[in-house]
Amino acid sequence: MKRLMLLTLSAVLVASPAVAKHHKAAAKPAAAAAPAELKWGPAPPALPGGAQLAVVKGDPMKKGPFTIHLKMPASYAVPPHWHPTDEKVTLVSGKLVYGMSDQLNRMTGTPLAEGASVTMKAKEHHWVMTADGAEVEVSAMGPFMITYVNPKDDPRTKAAPATK
Repeated sequence: MKRLMLLTLSAVLVASPAVAKHHKAAAKPAAAAAPAELKWGPAPPALPGGAQLAVVKGDPMKKGPFTIHLKMPASYAVPPHWHPTDEKVTLVSGKLVYGMSDQLNRMTGTPLAEGASVTMKAKEHHWVMTADGAEVEVSAMGPFMITYVNPKDDPRTKAAPATK
């Protein structure tokens, strides 16, 4: 009986740190990364200039799940576009309006409340804009790809300004 109790107690003591560590890790979602911990840089050329991007987890350019934060300055918009996979957008701070259409129109857009999320389904045409600036968290499956409804809106195809 003593031997069985010792074995049981040993098993509990050995498992406790692993269980505690698992619960600690599970309690911290990807969005919990403190702003000071994030490494911000310019958003990729597929997005309009002026935004800042930080990778929270994964690699947006590789196959698999990823989560990023995107800081959009005042008067920023991503024109109507679509992605080949679902995209979950959560408003972290600021004010954001989005729409599910081929035309960007603030008057017909839907405001997203801080902390609220919206899922843009794969190949669904949508757009986002902010008047005062906003930070969003985007979770999706990589590699990240964006196709603009109107190819003229794609910042990757716009000519660089001429220099003298």
